[in-house]
This record gives sequence, structure tokens and C-alpha cells, in this order.
Amino acid sequence: MLKKRVRNGQPPSGARGFPLKTIIIPVIILLVLCLALGYIWKVLSSSDYFKVTEVIQKEAKDADLSYLKGRNIFSVDLKKEAAGILGAFPACSEVRLVRLLPNKIYVHFVKRKPVALIRSYRYFALDREGVIFYAPPGQEGLILPMITGLEAKGLKLKPGSRYTCREVLLALAIIRESERNRALKDYRIKRIDVANALNAYILVQLPQPQMPGSVESRGVVPENLEIRLGPDNIKAKFIFLGNWLTCSKSELSNIKYIDLRFKEPVIKLKNVK
Repeated sequence: MLKKRVRNGQPPSGARGFPLKTIIIPVIILLVLCLALGYIWKVLSSSDYFKVTEVIQKEAKDADLSYLKGRNIFSVDLKKEAAGILGAFPACSEVRLVRLLPNKIYVHFVKRKPVALIRSYRYFALDREGVIFYAPPGQEGLILPMITGLEAKGLKLKPGSRYTCREVLLALAIIRESERNRALKDYRIKRIDVANALNAYILVQLPQPQMPGSVESRGVVPENLEIRLGPDNIKAKFIFLGNWLTCSKSELSNIKYIDLRFKEPVIKLKNVK
């Protein structure tokens, strides 16, 4: 049997060690890159050229964000600052900060869209997510439905908080289904009363029979029709309501209320005991 000899302490061919050069060179290159990046970051984070001199904001001009000025634009934690600003503005659903190099920050406020107003110790607004915020000036009951009865539940309304109680969800369901039903586009909900969910009702403003601007319609206040809904099957009730109103336009002025809480709708006429 032949044996391989080891000469001068060298390992046999095929068992040579891994060249150190293939490891050292990449390590050196990596160290050089790290040092270069560190130097660049130090220059960027300390240079007056990148200090914030202007904070641009359009949607919420009353927000005082001057505290961002003078700070290095790269040292500003955009997500953290956005979260802090959002907490101070419950009327906004989102706040985004964007760096505008070299020395400006743009702040974008995404405002909540109110779908109803709430009458309490003051007027509040409610969005589709059930979040309460301060009502926009001049909108108290002019355009949006007014939700009443929540004060009877002892709710402490806090701007920026989301409410998922039965009464709020019921009011939102009523608004949602009324918007989806095309037959109700000419009927505006003025009031949604949820003081008692079992007896929840809405007041709907009836459209004027004359053309807008005609002599007969000037100064005439449209009548309101009370519709009792209760808490269940809101979608089905609005489908029925839309069909019924379409077929009974000429009779609406003689109706006091419509009760849809029962299996068979109940229609109460005016001046009928």
C-alpha cells in the first residue's frame, strides 16, 4: 500500500487552507464603507444647511409647529411627530410629515368627513368610523342629520374617541342605508333620535311639491315626516321606505308618521284620532 508523504510540514494537495486574502479584503472594504457613511451622517446631522427653516402646512393653519424649526431635518422622527400632532387634532384622521430637502418639512392633514352632528352640551361631529370631533363652524344642523338622545345614555363625549355603543352604530346604519337608497335622494334626514333604540325614529324633510323658485314655494317651509324604525333590519326597512315614498308622494302631506317597527307597517294620518 502506498502512502503519501508530507514534506516540510505541508498538507497534501487537496487539503490546503482557505486563503485569508478572500476574507480580509471584503472586511476592509466594509470597514471603509462604514467609516465613510458615518462621516457623511455626521456632516449631514451637524450642518446648518439641513436645519429646518420652514414648516409648510395648508389644511390646519392654526397648528403651531414652530418647535420643528431649528432642528436637523434628518434627526426629526417623522412617524413620532405625526402621532403627537394627530393627538392634538381629533378632527383629523391622519397626519403625514414629508421632508423637503434641504431644510423644509411639509405637514399634510387628512381631515375627517362628518356624516352627522350630535347635540350635547355643545355640537359635535361624527364620522363614518364612529369618531367624535368638534363640529365645523357654521354647520350646526344646517346640512347634516342631527343625532339626539345620546345625552340620555350618559355618554361623555371626548373628541378623538371612537364610540361603538348600540345607539351610535344604529345612527350610522340609518345614515348609510339612506345614502345608498336612490329613491331617498330628495328626502333629507333632519333628525335621528336614538334615546331609546327600540323606539328610534327619524324626521325626514319632505321635498317641496313646486319647482324651486316658483311663487307658490317662496317662504314655504317643507314639512317633516316622522318615521319610526326601531333597531333591527334597517336595510330592509329603507328598501321598503324608498319604494313606498316613490308611490305615495301625493299623500305625504296628510301623513303624521310611518311606523316600520312591526311586521306590517303602520301609517298614522293627520287629524285622525
